[in-house]
Amino acid sequence: MAASELYTKFARVWIPDPEEVWKSAELLKDYKPGDKVLLLHLEEGKDLEYRLDPKTKELPHLRNPDILVGENDLTALSYLHEPAVLHNLRVRFIDSKLIYTYCGIVLVAINPYEQLPIYGEDIINAYSGQNMGDMDPHIFAVAEEAYKQMARDERNQSIIVSGESGAGKTVSAKYAMRYFATVSGSASEANVEEKVLASNPIMESIGNAKTTRNDNSSRFGKYIEIGFDKRYRIIGANMRTYLLEKSRVVFQAEEERNYHIFYQLCASAKLPEFKMLRLGNADNFHYTKQGGSPVIEGVDDTKEMAHTRQACTLLGISESYQMGIFRILAGILHLGNVAFTSRDSDSCTIPPKHEPLSIFSDLMGVDYEEMCHWLCHRKLATATETYIKPISKLQATNARDALAKHIYAKLFNWIVDHVNQALHSAVKQHSFIGVLDIYGFETFEINSFEQFCINYANEKLQQQFNMHVFKLEQEEYMKEQIPWTLIDFYDNQPCINLIESKLGILDLLDEECKMPKGTDDTWAQKLYNTHLNKCALFEKPRLSNKAFIIQHFADKVEYQCEGFLEKNKDTVFEEQIKVLKSSKFKMLPELFQDDEKAISPTSATSSGRMPLSRTPAKPTKGRPGQTAKEHKKTVGHQFRNSLHLLMETLNATTPHYVRCIKPNDFKFPFTFDEKRAVQQLRACGVLETIRISAAGFPSRWTYQEFFSRYRVLMKQKDVLSDRKQTCKNVLEKLILDKDKYQFGKTKIFFRAGQVAYLEKLRADKLRAACIRIQKTIRGWLLRKKYLRMRKAAITVQRYVRGYQARCYAKFLRRTKAATIIQKYWRMYIVRRKYKIRRMATIVLQSYLRGYLARNRYRKMLREHKAVIIQKWVRGWLARTRYKRSMHAIIYLQCCFRRMMAKRELKKLKIEARSVERYKKLHIGMENKIMQLQRKVDEQNKDYKCLMEKLTTLEGIYNSETEKLRSDLERLQLSEEEAKVATGRVLSLQEEIAKLRKDLEQTQSEKKSIEERADKYKQETEQLVSNLKEENTLLKQEKEALNHLIVEQAKEMTETMEKKLVEETKQLELDLNDERLRYQNLLNEFSRLEERYDDLKEEMTLMVNVPKPGHKRTDSTHSSNESEYTFSSEIAETEDMPLRTEEPSEKKVPLDMSLFLKLQKRVTELEQEKQVMQDELDRKEEQVLRSKAKEEERPQIRGAELEYESLKRQELESENKKLKNELNELRKALSEKSAPEVTAPGAPAYRVLMEQLTSVSEELDVRKEEVLILRSQLVSQKEAIQHKDDKNTMTDSTILLEDVQKMKDKGEIAQAYIGLKETNRLLESQLQSQKRSHENEAEALRGEIQSLKEENNRQQQLLAQNLQLPPEARIEASLQHEITRLTNENLDLMEQLEKQDKTVRKLKKQLKVFAKKIGELEVGQMENISPGQIIDEPIRPVNIPRKEKDFQGMLEYKKEDEQKLVKNLILELKPRGVAVNLIPGLPAYILFMCVRHADYLNDDQKVRSLLTSTINSIKKVLKKRGDDFETVSFWLSNTCRFLHCLKQYSGEEGFMKHNTSRQNEHCLTNFDLAEYRQVLSDLAIQIYQQLVRVLENILQPMIVSGMLEHETIQGVSGVKPTGLRKRTSSIADEGTYTLDSILRQLNSFHSVMCQHGMDPELIKQVVKQMFYIVGAITLNNLLLRKDMCSWSKGMQIRYNVSQLEEWLRDKNLMNSGAKETLEPLIQAAQLLQVKKKTDDDAEAICSMCSALTTAQIVKVLNLYTPVNEFEERVSVSFIRTIQMRLRDRKDSPQLLMDAKHIFPVTFPFNPSSLALETIQIPASLGLGFISRV
Repeated sequence: MAASELYTKFARVWIPDPEEVWKSAELLKDYKPGDKVLLLHLEEGKDLEYRLDPKTKELPHLRNPDILVGENDLTALSYLHEPAVLHNLRVRFIDSKLIYTYCGIVLVAINPYEQLPIYGEDIINAYSGQNMGDMDPHIFAVAEEAYKQMARDERNQSIIVSGESGAGKTVSAKYAMRYFATVSGSASEANVEEKVLASNPIMESIGNAKTTRNDNSSRFGKYIEIGFDKRYRIIGANMRTYLLEKSRVVFQAEEERNYHIFYQLCASAKLPEFKMLRLGNADNFHYTKQGGSPVIEGVDDTKEMAHTRQACTLLGISESYQMGIFRILAGILHLGNVAFTSRDSDSCTIPPKHEPLSIFSDLMGVDYEEMCHWLCHRKLATATETYIKPISKLQATNARDALAKHIYAKLFNWIVDHVNQALHSAVKQHSFIGVLDIYGFETFEINSFEQFCINYANEKLQQQFNMHVFKLEQEEYMKEQIPWTLIDFYDNQPCINLIESKLGILDLLDEECKMPKGTDDTWAQKLYNTHLNKCALFEKPRLSNKAFIIQHFADKVEYQCEGFLEKNKDTVFEEQIKVLKSSKFKMLPELFQDDEKAISPTSATSSGRMPLSRTPAKPTKGRPGQTAKEHKKTVGHQFRNSLHLLMETLNATTPHYVRCIKPNDFKFPFTFDEKRAVQQLRACGVLETIRISAAGFPSRWTYQEFFSRYRVLMKQKDVLSDRKQTCKNVLEKLILDKDKYQFGKTKIFFRAGQVAYLEKLRADKLRAACIRIQKTIRGWLLRKKYLRMRKAAITVQRYVRGYQARCYAKFLRRTKAATIIQKYWRMYIVRRKYKIRRMATIVLQSYLRGYLARNRYRKMLREHKAVIIQKWVRGWLARTRYKRSMHAIIYLQCCFRRMMAKRELKKLKIEARSVERYKKLHIGMENKIMQLQRKVDEQNKDYKCLMEKLTTLEGIYNSETEKLRSDLERLQLSEEEAKVATGRVLSLQEEIAKLRKDLEQTQSEKKSIEERADKYKQETEQLVSNLKEENTLLKQEKEALNHLIVEQAKEMTETMEKKLVEETKQLELDLNDERLRYQNLLNEFSRLEERYDDLKEEMTLMVNVPKPGHKRTDSTHSSNESEYTFSSEIAETEDMPLRTEEPSEKKVPLDMSLFLKLQKRVTELEQEKQVMQDELDRKEEQVLRSKAKEEERPQIRGAELEYESLKRQELESENKKLKNELNELRKALSEKSAPEVTAPGAPAYRVLMEQLTSVSEELDVRKEEVLILRSQLVSQKEAIQHKDDKNTMTDSTILLEDVQKMKDKGEIAQAYIGLKETNRLLESQLQSQKRSHENEAEALRGEIQSLKEENNRQQQLLAQNLQLPPEARIEASLQHEITRLTNENLDLMEQLEKQDKTVRKLKKQLKVFAKKIGELEVGQMENISPGQIIDEPIRPVNIPRKEKDFQGMLEYKKEDEQKLVKNLILELKPRGVAVNLIPGLPAYILFMCVRHADYLNDDQKVRSLLTSTINSIKKVLKKRGDDFETVSFWLSNTCRFLHCLKQYSGEEGFMKHNTSRQNEHCLTNFDLAEYRQVLSDLAIQIYQQLVRVLENILQPMIVSGMLEHETIQGVSGVKPTGLRKRTSSIADEGTYTLDSILRQLNSFHSVMCQHGMDPELIKQVVKQMFYIVGAITLNNLLLRKDMCSWSKGMQIRYNVSQLEEWLRDKNLMNSGAKETLEPLIQAAQLLQVKKKTDDDAEAICSMCSALTTAQIVKVLNLYTPVNEFEERVSVSFIRTIQMRLRDRKDSPQLLMDAKHIFPVTFPFNPSSLALETIQIPASLGLGFISRV
C-alpha cells in the first residue's frame, strides 16, 4: 500500500512546532498527490493550512493508533519517528508515572526527581530469574539480563550508563550494582557486596560536586568490574576512573561547589581529631567560596562525613591513613589561601611568615622556606647549565593552582587504588560484569578542552553502539532467513578520524605543545590550514579566528581554542614536586611514586578531567641520562590511550545500554520539557536506534500472534490448518506490495507503517461489524418500543372511556340528589321560622308577667327590710371602726415583716449565687420537693377546712334566711292582722331594716370571705403549679442523668467489648507472628545446619585424612534444648576425637562470627563434659570399693537395711500423697466453672499453676530419693546374699524375721552399733548438705561480686558513650547490647549443658541400678530349690497366654537398629507404601518399637532409636528434598508419630478419645514431652520444605496459566510487540495453562490424601498454595503493563472462579484459601469496573479493601486499552483515588511477599487404629522384628 493512501480524512499527523517541538493535528480532507496544502484541525480547536515543502514534498509524520501509545518498547510502534518516540515517552512518564522504557536493546531512563518505591527487595526478587521482555522495563531487568547472559553464554558483560549531568546515571549504576549484590550474594565471609556498595559514598565524596544542573554531579567517569566465581557469586570488584575534572579544585562557577569532601571537612572541623587541621568555615577558603553556594539544601555535610569515614573503615582504610587523607585535603585548602605580592612585572614574593603557607607546610611536613622559594621561582635547564628564574604573580598563582590540582589528582588516584585493593579477591575471577558510568554528550555556550574530550569519548561509544545495533539486526534477519539488505546508518568514523588520526586535532595539539613558542592562536591556524575545506565535518566560525566547529553525531559544537594548550600540557614545576617528595609526612611521598616515570606535564589534566586506569597504556622505563621530555605524555595522549583500553574492554563483552534522560532543568518532579528531551534523545543515540530499526522491518509478529490478532480480517475459507500458509494467503490479499513484508521461519517482518495499516483495516472491519450489530439492535429496540407504546395507548383509551362514563353517571345521580335536598331544605326553613316566632311570643309573655310580679315583691321587700337595715347599719359602723384600726396595725406588721423578708431574700440571693449553695440546694432538692409536697397537702387540708367553714356559714345564712322568710310570712299575716294596729307596722318596719342591715353585712362578710378564699386558692394553685413544674424539671433532669448514665454504661460496655475483640485479634496476630518467627528461626537453623554439614564434608574431602573406627554421623535435629541432649552415651564417647579437632578447622568459611563463637563454646563444654565423665567414673569406682569394704560388715547393714526400708515406705507414702494432691489440683483446675477464672493470666490460674509446679518439683525430688534408696536397698540385698549363700530370699519380710532372730539371740548390741552407724551416716549427710549450702552461699557471693563488676563496667561504658557523638553512641550501644546478649546466651547454654549432664548422669545411674535389680531378680529365681517351691503353698499358676496375643509392641535387637532405620526410612519408597499399605505405617512401626523399649525401661534404647529416626528423616529429606512425594510422605509420618507419642503419653488431655485397649498401650516409664517438641520442630521444617517444593513446581506455571494463557479464547487481543518479545499468550506446545495448574493441584491433593496427611494440615498446605498463586499472579500483574486491561481482568476472574470450583470439589472452602486470593480478585475487578466519575472512585475505594493504595494506583496507571473502543484512565481520576485513600493506613510496599509462609500448627488428631491389629508386610524387609 502506498504511504500517501494513509493520508485520508480524520487521519492524525505530527507537524513541527517551535514551542512543543511536535504538535498533533487531524486531516480535514483526503490528501491527493499533487496537493501543496493540507487542511488540518489542531487539538486545541484551530484549523490550519499546512504547506508542504515544494522541493522535498515530504508529508508530515503519521501518528500511531492510540492502542499503541504507551508501549513498553518503542520499537513496537508502527510509525517509528521522532514525534512518536517523544509522545510515547511523555505519555508513559506523565500519565502512567513510568520512568523506564525500552528502545530495542536500550533502556531509556527518565529522572523523576522523586523517590519511587520501585527499588525494594521485593522488586529485586520479582525480576530475578525473569526474561527481559516478560516484565515492565526496569534497570533491574537490564541487570538480570546481564547476569543471566554471563551465566548462560560464559561471556563477560557490560552495562553502559550514559546521559548528561543530572539525568540519573550514578543512581542507575548504583541500583544495578545493588541488584548484583542482592541476587548473587557473596562467596566468602568478607561480604564483598557490602564493600562494593560501600565504595559509592567514598567516590561520591571525592568525585562528586554540586553544579547548576545537579546537586550530586559525578565529575569523573568510572568503570566498575564486578567479579564472579564459577558459581556466579560476587568475589571482588575493580574500578577504573576517567576524566576527573581537576579544574573544579581551584575554580567553581556561580552557584556551584567544589568536591563534597572539602565541605564535609569544614563542617566537621570542630571534632577533636580534626583540630590539628586548623580548618574553619568553607567561606574562609578561596577554593570553596568562589561558587557562593557552600550549602546544599537537605544535605548535612557532617553526617555525610561520618558516612564517608564509615565506608573507609569498611573498606579497610585505617584511621591513620584516613587522617592522612584529611591532612592532604586540608593542606590543599590552605594552599589556595596563599597570596602573592608583585615586586615588579616579572617577579613576586610571599609575605613573611604567611599563615596559610605555614599551615600548609606543617600539614605536608615540608620546609616552609623551600616551599616559599619554589612557589615564586622556577628552574630552567639548558644543554649546558641551569638557571633559576623568578616568575610573575600571575604565573605563581597558576603554578599554585596547578600544584593543588596535581596533589588532588594523585590523592584521588591513591584512594581509587586502595579501594581496588579492598575489593580485590584472592579467588580466581571466572567472569565479570562491568558498569560504565560516564558523561553523555555535552554542548555549552563556551566549550573547551573538557567538552572536547567528553564528546570524543561519546563518539567512540556511539560508534560501538551503532555497530552493535546493526549486528543484532543482521543476526535477527539471518536467523529468520529473510533477504538481508544493507541498512544505511550513520557511521561516525570520519569524525573519529578527524580527532585521533595522524595530523588530526589531537596530533596537532600535541605537536603544538612541543613547540617552544606554541600558542592557542598558532594551533588554531594549523587546524584551519589542515582541515578547513578538506573535511566536511570541520568548520570555522564566521566571526572568530580562535574557535572551530566539529559536526558530531548529535549536533554541531563550537570549541574555543583558548586554554587548549595549557590544559593539554598540565604544567607542574618539578621543583615543587621534589619538595613534596622530601616531606616528613610518610603518606605524601607515596602519592608521587609514579612521578619518577612521568612528571611534568604528564601526570594529570590541568583543568580537564584526569584519565585514570589501573595500569598505564604503554609504560616506559627510563634510562640514566634521559631527559624528562622523552617521558612526557600530554593529557590528550593519555586520554586517547585510556579510551582505547576502555573500548577494547567493551568490545570483549556483551554490552547493555542505559540512556538517562533529564526531563527538565528545574528538577521538578514528573515535569517533561519536550525541547530538552529531544536534545538528549538525539545526543544519546536513541533516535539512531529507531532510524536503524525503521530502515528495515521494525514490526515483527509470530504467525500465531498474527493469526490471533487479525483473524477478523479472514474469511472462513481462508483459515487452514497450517497457520503459516494461512497468514501468507491473507497478507498477499491485504498488502499488495510484497516489499512491505517478509516471511521468516517463525515471524512475519513488516515495514514501518504496515502494522498501522493492518490495525486500520481491523478497526474498520470491527467498526462495520459494530454498525451492523448496532443497526439490528436499534431496530429491535425501536420495534419493541413501538409495540409497547401501542399497547399502552389502547390501555389508556380504555381507561379514559370508562372514566368518562362513570363521570356522566355520577352527574345524573348528583342532579337527582340535589332536587331532593332542595325540597327538604325549603321545608326546613319555613318550619324553623314558625318555631322561632312562636317561641319569641311565649318568652315575651313570660318576661312581662315576671316583671310585674317582681315589682310587687320588691316593693314589699323594701318596706320590710328598711327596719332591718337600720339595725345592722349601726353595728356595721362600730365594726368598721374596729376593722380600720386592726387593718392599720396589720399593715404596720406587714411593712416591718416585708423589710425583714427583703433582708432575708437578699441573703438568700447571695447564697444562691454561690456554687456551694447551689450544690446544697441541688443535694437537698428531692427532700425539699417532698417537704413542699407535704406543705401542699397541709394547705389542701387547710383549704378543705376553710371550705367546710364556708359551707357552715352558708348553712347558717340559709337557716337565717329561712327564718327571715318565716318571719316575713308571719309579718305579712300580722300585717293583714295589724291593719288595724298601725304602730305595730312601724316596729315591724324597723325590724325589717335591721334585718336588711344584717343581711347586707352578712353578704359583705360572705363576699370578703369568698374573695380571700379565691385569692388563697389561686395562690395555692400557683404554688402547686410552680412546685409541679420544678418537680417535672427535676424528674426530667433525673431521667436525663439516668439516660446519660445508661448510655455511658452502654458505650463503656461496647468499648470494652470492642477493645476485648481487638485485643483478642491482636493476641492472635501476635501468636501467629511469634509462631512464624519461631518457625523462621527453625528454618534458618536448619539452613545453617545444612550449610555446616556441607562445609564439613568439603573440609573432609579437602583434608582427606581417613579416621579408622570413626563412624559417627552428626545429629542435626533441632530442639529448644541443646543439640546433644538426646544423643546416646556411646555416640558421645565416640565423638570426642572429632570434637576436639573441630577448633582446628578455622578455615571453614561461615557467615556469622557468633556461630563460630558458639561452636567454640560447645567444644569447650564437650571437653568439660569429658572431664566430668571421667570424674563420675572415678567416683563410681570409689563407690564400688566402698561397697566391697561394706561387705565385711554385714551385721551393720541389717539395721541400715531396716531403716532404709522404713524410709522407702515413708517416701512412697509421701509420693502417693503428692500424687493425690496433684490429681486434685488438676481436677480442680479443669472443673472450674468460670472460664475467666481458669483463663491463662488469671490470678487463680497463676496460683494453681504455681502450686502445680511446686508439687511437680517436689514429686520429682521424691522420685529421685526413692530411686536412690531402692538402689541402696538392692546393693544391701546383694551384700546380705554374699554373706549367707544358703539364704537366697531377699524379701523384706525375711529381713524383718532376721532382725527379730538377732534380737532373740541377744544381739542387741550389734543392732545398737548399726543405729550408731546410721546416725553417723545421717550426720555425714547433714555435713555434706551444710557444705553444699556454704558452696551455694559462696557462689552467690561470687555472683554478687560479678554483678558489681558488671555494674561498674556498664557505668564506664555509659560514660564513654556519653562522650561520643550520637551516631557513634548508638552504634556503640548496639555493639555492647549484642555482646551482652551473646554472653548471656553462652551462659544460658552453659547452664543448660550442666543440667543436661546432670540429667544424663542420673539416667545412667538409674539404668545401671535397674540392670542390677533385673540381674538380681533373675539370680533369685535361679537359686530357688525345688524343695522350697514344694514347701510353699500351692497357688494357681498364671499361664502367660498374653504372649500369644499381639500387645502392640515390636521387639528388635540393639545391633539391628541401623538395619531398622535403613529399611524403614532411608530406603523406603513412598509411592509403594502410599499405594499398597495403610497410611502412616512407618510411624506406627517406630512407635511400637519405642513402646517396647519403654516396656523394658531401657532409656538408652529409646534415646538411640528416636535420635536415629530424626537424623535419618533429615538425611532422607536432604537427599530427596526436591521430591514432593517424599517430603509429603515424611511430613505425614512425622505428624502421625507425633500424634502417637501424644495419644499414648498417658496424659489425660490426650487420652479422652482413646479406647480402653488403647489406654492400656500408653507409655509407662518415660515422659517423651521433650522429644515431642523435637518432632514438632522437625515437622515444621518438613512443612516449610514442602512449601518450597510446591513453590518451585508451581512458580513456572502460575504466570503462564493465570495471566498469559487465554482460558476464554478470543476475549483478549494480542497487541504489537517490539524487539523485547514477551512470552506468547497463545497456547503453544509446552506452555502452561490453567488446566496444568489444576492438574498439579489435583496431583498434590491426591498424594497428600494417599499419604494419610491430617485434613487440617492439608487445608493449611492448600491455603499456602493458593497464597503463592495469588501473590505471584498479582506481583506480575503489577509489573506488566500489557496485562492490565479489561479483557485480562475477565480472564483472571474466570481463572479464579475455576480455582474456587476446585476448592468446592475438594470440600476445602473453609480452609481460608479463597481469602488469600482476595487481593487478586479485587485487582481483576478494578480492571473491569468503570473508572470515570467520583461515584466510580468511591466504589473502587470501598471495593479494593485488600489492596494497598500503592497497588490500586499502580494498576490504574498501568491500565492499557487493548482495543480502540476502550478508554485510558485519566490522571485526574487517579488523583481523586489518591485523595480518597490518603487516610488509609496500609503498607507502602508495592508487591506482595510471595515467599511468606503462614505459621503452621499441628492439631492433635488421634488414631482409631488399634496397634495390635497392624500387620507388617514382608516387602519392608523387617523380618528381624518380632511381635511381643
